[in-house]
Amino acid sequence: MSVEPTVEHLARELSSYLDTNRINQVRRAYYYAEQAHEGQMRKSGDRYITHPLAVAGILANLRLDHQSLMAAMLHDVIEDTGIPKDALSEQFGEDVAELVDGVSKLTQIEFRSRAEAQAENFQKMTLAMAKDIRVILVKLADRLHNMRTLGPMPYEKRQRIATETLDIYAPIANRLGMHSISTELEDLGFSSLYPMRSKYISKAVAKLRGSHKEIIDDIRGKLQEKLEERGLPGRILGREKHLNSIYNKMKFKQKSFHEIMDVYAFRIITDTEDDCYRILGAVHSLYKPLPGRFKDYIAMPKANGYQSLHTTLFGMHVNIEIQIRTEEMEHIANNGIAAHWMYKNEESGVTNINQSRVDRWVKGLMEMRERADDSMEFIEHVKVDLFPDEIYVFTPKGRIMELPSGATPVDFAYAIHTDIGNATVACRVNRNLASLSQPLQSGQTVEVITAPGARPNPAWLSFVVTGKARSSIRHVLKTRKRAESLELGRTLLKRSLKGFGAKLSDITEVQRQAVVSHNQVNSFDDLVSDIGLGNRMAYLVARQLVSGGEGLETTANLENAPAEKQGAVTIRGTEGMLVRFASCCKPIPGDPVVGIMDSGNGMVIHSDTCSSLPEDDEGRARLTHLKWAKDITDEFSVELRVELERQRGVIAEVANAVAMADGNIERINVEDQNARFGIVSLVVHVNGRRHLARVMRRVRNIRAVTHISRVRH
Repeated sequence: MSVEPTVEHLARELSSYLDTNRINQVRRAYYYAEQAHEGQMRKSGDRYITHPLAVAGILANLRLDHQSLMAAMLHDVIEDTGIPKDALSEQFGEDVAELVDGVSKLTQIEFRSRAEAQAENFQKMTLAMAKDIRVILVKLADRLHNMRTLGPMPYEKRQRIATETLDIYAPIANRLGMHSISTELEDLGFSSLYPMRSKYISKAVAKLRGSHKEIIDDIRGKLQEKLEERGLPGRILGREKHLNSIYNKMKFKQKSFHEIMDVYAFRIITDTEDDCYRILGAVHSLYKPLPGRFKDYIAMPKANGYQSLHTTLFGMHVNIEIQIRTEEMEHIANNGIAAHWMYKNEESGVTNINQSRVDRWVKGLMEMRERADDSMEFIEHVKVDLFPDEIYVFTPKGRIMELPSGATPVDFAYAIHTDIGNATVACRVNRNLASLSQPLQSGQTVEVITAPGARPNPAWLSFVVTGKARSSIRHVLKTRKRAESLELGRTLLKRSLKGFGAKLSDITEVQRQAVVSHNQVNSFDDLVSDIGLGNRMAYLVARQLVSGGEGLETTANLENAPAEKQGAVTIRGTEGMLVRFASCCKPIPGDPVVGIMDSGNGMVIHSDTCSSLPEDDEGRARLTHLKWAKDITDEFSVELRVELERQRGVIAEVANAVAMADGNIERINVEDQNARFGIVSLVVHVNGRRHLARVMRRVRNIRAVTHISRVRH
């Protein structure tokens, strides 16, 4: 039976970096927690106090400050024993009480679904991290000990906790640069979710370790000889791949176990940054480097502060992966942001760089949180930021920007500033005009071109990859949709009121509130917005307004207001997201048109002779009569069918005729009718019926053209 750890064991460990006064404060927190948890037991049968003591031990291994250790001792006191935050503040100070409260709040609320719980948890973590990053360090240590002691839990709970660990906690630890905690969480989560797969891979690794020992020792010996020959300081460590990492590569990269394990990995730890580059030269002279496999994370650190040189060599008929870093970089790689809170004997700038990177990340999360409608949308935005595989690109002024792999110029624009992203219209990559959807590559120089009044395109959501870009675009589109639905709804409501001989300005606040209550909405604006979205009929709302909201449960007994009294709504074609042109009849300025409401999506404009329109009287009565504005300059697409004799160069003649009439061809398709005749389908951009007539006249004048007509489906 193992000996239960005690606070005195912990105190001895703390004496290596904390003074007696601070150790005594940690002791005092322990005894307070022990008394508070008196009589409570864990599922394993151990006294409950063993858990906070173990959490503090994990943080002590990271050499965290005494306040973090005190918070670890007390982290379940508020939640499990009912002791209020104020009592902790009196006993241990405001900082410790805030930390304990922050950790408690991460698991306090009940949720309707597991997915929502995970999303809400992450949202709360973001708020806690923004206040004090140590909250998440205590929470990660808490989760790590819970994962180490998961065995006695019921199966369902084990599965839920392991899934949440792999989805949320391990990626956060990785994002904060805490490699040692992140890999242990991953392996424990993997073992709990897939115990048989874990055992199989673990046995296979152990078996391979024995057969590889000779070649590993041989490579290590040759590397050591080369360093000594060059007079370079360095200790050489073997690197083992972790179980979850092996499994993911087998699953997602479709690689066999032996393909993954046929790479021999070493880490060389040295004294200075200069030594890192000199050692790189030495190992490249020993074995041949593989092209395209060198990465310099010292000059360009990862977003979580990680620094190292990575290279892959080919020697002794195998691939050899080598990481080269200083002791300080090794410490940062394993402990990440926790290093910032360590008691250090010497000053170093690396942890400050790491802290500023994490601060930027947390600030970005806060911005995304403010723009998201709910926690589920928020976590959708940040998931890509939790699994970063970075590229590094430059601004025209030489500033380095870190972006996830697959990022586009639009992601780049939003990374600079939300306002720049929103106003982006084009871009240059390495001084050449490029597509906004093109994935960027490391080393490219990117320049975004903006225009006043420009707005995000909904199509951008199909290719942007960063959470910041996605959340910013969606936020603008939602805001825009709301504004446009209010404008369209107000226009339609005014038109319907006119049919009843009333004006919107004549409707009293009492009448408005009566109709708002009758329709069970929050405000009159919500009611108007619903009309613009197509969720409510403007005529019904108008009738309710003029009648005070009475007797309107159904529409069957309603007499429609005369259409001629209502008047026509003027359209310009630039109304925005909530006014669309039907793809079946493709109406253009000059065509008689009507509008039909599409629930949730606004108005769809059809030609008044379109076969898709309702034919019954009730359906026709619901159509909105429209008229075109006089000064329309936008272009509209129209489909033409051209029948012609097959001659050399006739397609070029058709295209030239369209161009001469100032038309623009969007699409062209040629169909063979027989050996002598053919049919050409054209989609052409024109600004109205007169322009269309000019285009058709030009095409009809071609000798080989036998017939031209406008296509309406």
